[in-house]
Formats: sequence, C-alpha cells, structure tokens
Amino acid sequence: MTEVKEKHSRISPSWMTRFSAMVKYELLWNIRKKKFLGIIVVAFALTTLSLVVPVIMYNVMGSPIGQNPDYVIGTGTGIGGLAFFLFAVATVMNSISGEFESGSIVPLLTKPISRTTIFLGKLFAAFLTVLAAYTVILVYFVIGGTIIYGPQNNLHLTLLSLIGNIFSTFVWIALVLAIGSIFKSSLIAALGAFGIWLAAYLITPIISVFSEQAWILTYVLGTGATGYILDVPSQIPFTPGMAVTTGTDAIGANLINYLLHPTAEVTFLKRLIGGSPLYTETLSLILFRSILVTTAYILVFLFVSWFIFRRAEVLE
Repeated sequence: MTEVKEKHSRISPSWMTRFSAMVKYELLWNIRKKKFLGIIVVAFALTTLSLVVPVIMYNVMGSPIGQNPDYVIGTGTGIGGLAFFLFAVATVMNSISGEFESGSIVPLLTKPISRTTIFLGKLFAAFLTVLAAYTVILVYFVIGGTIIYGPQNNLHLTLLSLIGNIFSTFVWIALVLAIGSIFKSSLIAALGAFGIWLAAYLITPIISVFSEQAWILTYVLGTGATGYILDVPSQIPFTPGMAVTTGTDAIGANLINYLLHPTAEVTFLKRLIGGSPLYTETLSLILFRSILVTTAYILVFLFVSWFIFRRAEVLE
C-alpha cells in the first residue's frame, strides 16, 4: 500500500504544474480571440490620436509645437477609462461564461485540477495579458511623445502609470467575471458591464459639476468626481488648474500626481466656470481612498465569481 501511494505521489503533478498549465491554456485562448486583437488596434488608435490631434490643431492655428517635457507623465498611456473597460471585456468576457456556453468546461474539469486553481489560473492569465498589452502601448506612447514634444521628464514614473492602469482595469475584469459567472452568458457579461460603465460615464460628470453631492462619486466605479489643484497649471485650456479625479480609473494618474505634488490640495467646484468651491481634500487622502475603494470592489466581485464558479453545476 505504501509503495502504491509513493508511486501515485510521484505521478501526480504538483499544484504549480497544474496552475502553470491552466495559465498557458488561458493565455493561448486570449491570444486567439479576434476581439482582443481588435481592442489592441483600438488602443493603439486612441494613443495615436492623443499624440496626433494636438499636432493637427497647432498646424491649423499656424503655431509651432513647443517643447513640453511633462507631456508623457501628465498624460499617462494616452488611454483612459474606455480602454480599461474594453480591455477587461475583451480579456475575460468568455473566461468563465464562454466555457459553460461551449461545453469546454466539461473536459477541463475532468483534469486533475481544482476549480479554485482554474479560477486563479484564468485570473493570472488576464493579468499577464493586460500587462503585456499596456507595456507595449506605454512604450509606444513614450517614444511618440518624445519625438513630438522633445525630451521628457520623470519617465521613471511611467511604471506607476502602468501599475495603476492595470489595477484600475482589474475592477472591470472582476465585474465582468462576476456577471459572467452569475448568468453563464458572455453576452450578458459584456452588456451588463457596459450598462454599468455607460451609466457611470454619463451620470458622473453631471453630478460632479452641477450637484453639491459630488463626494458620493468617490465610491462609484469609473472616473469619480473631478477636482482641481488650483496652484498647478493645466495642459487643458479653460480649466482652473490641474484636474484630479477620484474614481477607480484614476489610480495611475493620482500616484504620479502625489509624488510630484505631495502636499497638494484638491478643490471641488459646483460649476467649472464661475463655480463656487464645494469642499477641499488633500491629494494624499484622495489617492489612499481610491486605492481602498478599488481594492474593495475587486475583492467583492472576485469573491462572487469564485463562489459561484465553485458551486456551478455542469450539464454535459
């Protein structure tokens, strides 16, 4: 009996081997997705537009393009909340729900691997996919920004932008996974997440500018409330200072702004032009709170998707 157990233990693959196999399986699936390749193209297009549009505007006005050593660090990767959402949908829209829809979950579960390992493998593969995509886009943006606006300052801080953007994207990844796990439908996962994103995108600026309850936007998904560091000039015209947003999409930008302006205070206005101040908060508080809120959303959504996936019945 002892010899049989020893032989079985030698044959049985380790947890790390099973986990690595699951990650490889999911990565290959992500690479083969046409929609993911499409999102990569869209992201490069958005980044290119953020580089080219100012050049076109300067040419139309007949003004030369001046040197701007803070362009890259002030703009991040050239993509924003929309790209975060699109990458999340393209990466994990089919990760769980698609397995149930196609029936590929059946042979997967026959392997000597637990559902928790499958779930963690899918999650880590999503992280690697987004990391690779954002790294390429960031390098492209840094090169383009340097060519157009000259040598750039603080390029070492772009790593914070990369980390923050991945963190912000994982809120939407966790949400898509949770909806997909609940309904077992890739379409509902995408449409449900899009409905939440669109609602936040449309309602947030209205409440932020015209309501006296903008503080509540700090705890919702997306950009959150918009405030301004009044004593720091903005690269965008017609704003009273450097814009700072409080939502889950702004962690990368807030990390960089905090390191560059550690004692800055952010003023929130009822109206952008001629508006009266509503309240003022330190940038450090906004950053710390946004990280906590984002972490809470990620943990809750991932727990929901893991809990349901662990107990889902598989019908052959």
